[in-house]
Amino acid sequence: MRATIWLHKRGDLRMTRKHKLWALMPALPKDLLVASVRQYEDAGLEGIWSPQLYGAPFVPLAAAATVSERLKLGTGVALAFARSPLETASCALDLDTISGGRAVLGIGPSIKWWNEDWYGVEYGKPLAHLREVIGAVRQIIAKGHTGELGRIDGQYVKLNLERFKLLAPPLRTEIPIYIPAVFEKTCEMAGEIADGLPGHPIWNAKWVRDKVAPHLANGLARSGRARKDFDLNLFVFVAVNEDKRQAIEDARETIAFYGQMAQYEAYYEYIGFGDEARALQAAGARQDRTAMMAACSDAMVESIVLAGSPDEVRRRLDELAGIADSFTLSIPFYGLAPDKAAWYTQRIAEVFYG
Repeated sequence: MRATIWLHKRGDLRMTRKHKLWALMPALPKDLLVASVRQYEDAGLEGIWSPQLYGAPFVPLAAAATVSERLKLGTGVALAFARSPLETASCALDLDTISGGRAVLGIGPSIKWWNEDWYGVEYGKPLAHLREVIGAVRQIIAKGHTGELGRIDGQYVKLNLERFKLLAPPLRTEIPIYIPAVFEKTCEMAGEIADGLPGHPIWNAKWVRDKVAPHLANGLARSGRARKDFDLNLFVFVAVNEDKRQAIEDARETIAFYGQMAQYEAYYEYIGFGDEARALQAAGARQDRTAMMAACSDAMVESIVLAGSPDEVRRRLDELAGIADSFTLSIPFYGLAPDKAAWYTQRIAEVFYG
């Protein structure tokens, strides 16, 4: 993802948009990270998310905090089960201190084999597990400075914090927590116990309207909160190109990658691409890239990716604005050569950040 950072002379960009926008920023070499963060801040973006691909997302965000003043700094997302809730809470508090109160904790379970095979941790029932982790994290953030935490004895989270006490009171005793989601139950849980939801970039408009919005509303009702108290941040794949056929072709490998994942089959079935998803799973199991590209239809790509001219892409984003509160725009990065990835990232900057 290193090629997905756009570069201008500092000060070239001005805020002229009608949507709250975030950007994705992975770990980068120092000079590129500094330039990117300053440009995002100059452009008036709401914040930046740093994903956990392998290492902890708190690290690049802490670096970004030292060269910015206003940007919100979100983990997008930190793996909930790969570290102790105590470490997660402590990292969030440290980031909040370094940034002067700008930390946002995006935290989610990710997928089963990542947790069990790569990180060697129990996955269990992910929603129940995540609920326990978030409960523990909130307790530590709120009361870790008091010495009054005691024991946490859940099914998945078992901590003895009777002798734990932070060295000093935190800058904030409440840090916003965002839960990522694909399916309905997680949307409901986010509405119930979280402050925001970063929506999966494979979501299309039909799914957001039919499934996300009503289930989020159910969760908010259970927590006694209004919709205005919650941030639905839609991650969106964007390929701005006047040659729409080329944009679709360039985005195909990203959609094929996600389409091969069996856990998402029910989603693809609902939006009308169940046959494509099953063909992608079969081709992916054989590691047959050619068959995967053939199975991923133009219609499937266009249903998910905002592909085409600036006007068309803006129009499609505007259609989601009545449901979403903010957006994170990402290029469809799988399979793109570095120069092409940089070009598509530049187009996003020109159309939406300038």
